Amino acid sequence: MNDLIEARLTQVTERVARAAERVGRSPEDVQILPVTKGHSKSAIESVLSLGLNCVGENRVPEAEAKQTELDNTSGLSWHLIGRLQRNKARRAVRLFDVIESVDSLRLAETLSRIVEEEDHEPIETLVQVNPSREVSKAGSSPEETVSLVHTICHLSGLRVTGLMTMAPFGADETVLRNVFSKTYELLRRCRDEIPGFEGRVLSMGMSSDFEIAVEEGSTRVRLGTVILGER
Repeated sequence: MNDLIEARLTQVTERVARAAERVGRSPEDVQILPVTKGHSKSAIESVLSLGLNCVGENRVPEAEAKQTELDNTSGLSWHLIGRLQRNKARRAVRLFDVIESVDSLRLAETLSRIVEEEDHEPIETLVQVNPSREVSKAGSSPEETVSLVHTICHLSGLRVTGLMTMAPFGADETVLRNVFSKTYELLRRCRDEIPGFEGRVLSMGMSSDFEIAVEEGSTRVRLGTVILGER
């Protein structure tokens, strides 16, 4: 299993590099986040053995179970990339190093309060945006994003490092580029209009569309199937 994952990772790394180079970017500017949701703890162990230091999980209970099963997760950064219900926020603060799916001020305020109550260091977060306005997806609208990020940046329990988005599944290239380019533009506006906001992270692109996302400015691609295989 490990050999197969290593071969896939090598191919993916090469594809990321080519996509970055096509638009004059350095491949080193793009982080690969292996998405281990639905996979066993052995997949996480393989990721660690191959030198990757982060994993993405969609659900709090699944991540909690895996962390209990794993003997050693030292040096591994856990990212929550799925929608977070506020009643699971306290568990999420305890489990994850990065919460990429902060999709509302209400959730941000809940997380910040819990961080303070837990005497936890400010937790890294991304604000999720929904530039395509898909009803089935969470995230702020383009009109709300700059104001929302500005407000969340003032919450003492959070450290906002950028934006995250999910493109419509199965969309054609024109739609994908539109979503990704709009998200990049929103991040640029946040940098320009919010004092002190560096906005270094743009998390967008998954197994079916990551090369387009890289060409449109993504700094972090969330990859499951293309590295770890079918669940």
